[in-house]
Amino acid sequence: MKTYLDCYPCFLRQALSAARQADASVELQRRILLETMDQLRALPAQATPPVMAEIIHRTVRRETHTPDPYARSKRDATAQAMALLPGLRERVRGAPDPLETAVRIAIAGNIIDDGMAEPFDLEATLARVLEQPFAIDGLARLREALKDADSILYLADNAGETVFDRVLIECLALPVIYVVKAGPIINDATREDALAAGLDEVSHIIDNGSDAPGTLLEHCSAAFREQFAKAPLILAKGQANYETLSETRASVFFLLQAKCSVIAGDLGVPVGSVVLKAPS
Repeated sequence: MKTYLDCYPCFLRQALSAARQADASVELQRRILLETMDQLRALPAQATPPVMAEIIHRTVRRETHTPDPYARSKRDATAQAMALLPGLRERVRGAPDPLETAVRIAIAGNIIDDGMAEPFDLEATLARVLEQPFAIDGLARLREALKDADSILYLADNAGETVFDRVLIECLALPVIYVVKAGPIINDATREDALAAGLDEVSHIIDNGSDAPGTLLEHCSAAFREQFAKAPLILAKGQANYETLSETRASVFFLLQAKCSVIAGDLGVPVGSVVLKAPS
């Protein structure tokens, strides 16, 4: 997905938010914003939004000398989600269609996103997503793909959301490779965050060699690109994975909430939609 003009003010908001998360002074916040504006001027027109986000957050980490500005937020989100885990498992066990319920739970967790400006209510979102019709419904295609696959490559999104992913993985009768970021970027999950959510108990955790949001394949390690190329079935969580992989020919199912008007427009759905998009 290309970067739209409506993404530009969001980039500036992200830069300011990250600088404040890192306790930057007002003057340093200003310098970071001015540098972000310079970087926006140089951004290629066809670049995907995560290309710019990677630049912004590397700038913030460098200028503030803060390796992970969102570390506390990630720990808090994971703790909040872990408190819900027993109830989430019970919902799946008691569901008439456990797979659909587990998929919806995983998508509900996608509301945990420090890259967005809006606050979220995790339990209210869960109640909504469990009942809301899919705006794009690839569930039947996913069922068929699961019958034919012998393993799953699962591309993670955010810390805390990892717990909701765990519920879905526990429902899948296939080996899962769970892919996290190689370094901190916004509140995206790293190996540490995945371990805190117990993903090592239900999957094999690897990183993609990149600290960009989503999956910028050209920025990922050769080892990950090999895994991606041979994966029979890929589950990709969140908006950034859609932004970076929407034009791939790989067998990718996108699981997300359309929280942003730009992404909703690209998908052709209303903001707030529940999306399970099958491969084209």
